Amino acid sequence: MDTHRSSGDLLADRRYRYAEACLAEGDAPACADLAGQAIEIAPRYAPAWLLLGRAREALFQASGDPADRDGARAAYESARSLDPQDTLGAGLHLARLGGGAGAEDGVALSPAYIRALFDGYAPRFESHLVEGLRYVGPDLVAGVLPEEPARFPVALDLGCGTGLAGAAITGRVTHLTGVDLSPAMLARARAKGCYDRLVAAELGAFLGGEPEGSADLCIAADVFIYCADLGPVLAGIARVLRPGGWAAFTVQSPAEGGPSGVVLGRDGRYAHPDAHLREAAEASGLALRVLREAAVRWEGGVPVPGRVVAGQRIAG
Repeated sequence: MDTHRSSGDLLADRRYRYAEACLAEGDAPACADLAGQAIEIAPRYAPAWLLLGRAREALFQASGDPADRDGARAAYESARSLDPQDTLGAGLHLARLGGGAGAEDGVALSPAYIRALFDGYAPRFESHLVEGLRYVGPDLVAGVLPEEPARFPVALDLGCGTGLAGAAITGRVTHLTGVDLSPAMLARARAKGCYDRLVAAELGAFLGGEPEGSADLCIAADVFIYCADLGPVLAGIARVLRPGGWAAFTVQSPAEGGPSGVVLGRDGRYAHPDAHLREAAEASGLALRVLREAAVRWEGGVPVPGRVVAGQRIAG
């Protein structure tokens, strides 16, 4: 039985569904009460603990009472303890509350959570991004590639998703590898026919397993929003690039006048300030050639601030 879909008790499941509906309607107190009832019946049902945390977090946002915040944190910690791989994403909520994993340690977004999220998202991914959010990440990345070389012999599409970025650069590469955590996304990328190799893997593990100096180009469109510290991933990219090789990617930027460091927003995405980009690139051995303002997508009718970046591997 999939314990994320059902508690195994019909009464607990019914209470859980009622609680979900209450939260969707903005009734956090009723949600907290019903989620608590579900937990009394099925105390090891992780989704109910997560829902209780969301209800208590909503209560905290309305009241500002630290007791509500602490109650939310405790519920999220219970959800994560019952879901060790954190498929439900409790770590993300804990990071946002300031308790648990955050931008400093980079584990708020677990691989299991991201995989589950995008496996479920795959059927509507492209229509939602392109039509709903005006997503232009692939075009931005393709647009900052240098005119020379005309073709990159070996390219890596990191976090390739359904293959939108791969399709955008297919005329500029000879051999293209796509890597993604989500098998459902990779199945759709395979159908595009632009990849010579597709790999299901976590980004850091994949880069660590590739031969040093084996690639001429690495791209990542709207992928680093799921990474807290860009230092390790840019170091991994620099390691696999040949001297003179290129990296092109997009990032989300903090709102103007906001915090100066890396920020985990309520949208569940990391925003990286320019200073962090420059420091991570310099430490990895990438020389930034392009750092340009760009709205990768829109949300709520407004453009999300971001950057499109191109860097070149420094010889030696």
